Amino acid sequence: MEDRYKISDPRLLKVVAHPLRSRLLGLLRTDGPATASELGRRVGESSGSTSYHLRELFKYGFIEEDADQRDGRERRWRARHRYTSCNSRELSATAEGREAVRVMRLRQADVLARAVQEFDEADWPPEWVEAAGVNDHVHELPPAALAEFAARAEELLAELAARHAGDPGARQVHLWVGGFPRVREEREGEA
Repeated sequence: MEDRYKISDPRLLKVVAHPLRSRLLGLLRTDGPATASELGRRVGESSGSTSYHLRELFKYGFIEEDADQRDGRERRWRARHRYTSCNSRELSATAEGREAVRVMRLRQADVLARAVQEFDEADWPPEWVEAAGVNDHVHELPPAALAEFAARAEELLAELAARHAGDPGARQVHLWVGGFPRVREEREGEA
């Protein structure tokens, strides 16, 4: 599996920003190869619907047929990349690109919301309950510092994943790193 699919065309970002396609791609990345029928059962969609969206992901290079795990009746698909990324500044040069970036960010927020909803503390040992969660920080930073934070967070996550590879207590963990400048509400009487 390749590391990253870097998108520079807003039309490609729109392809993967579709809610069902982004969910299917996410499942192929986290859970491994699957058929349209298997994925359809997991997401509550017909195999016809999942087949269509898988073919779209294939057409644009996000997934490929898994030749190693052929199913006698159905294609088995796998993700081609661990991540999808884009340069928001480049894509935001056009209205179409700005809309594609916005929709993709909203899809990421949907995934975060689903992960929070699915996490039931009663199903996990205390150490997982204590470690899991979302933090909300507000600091004054210039753009370069926010970019450095994102890069250093990615480096730290790669180091931790390598250090704990094979740990019997390790589980897949959803992690989000993001930052946006705060839009200050205009106070009454201020212009």
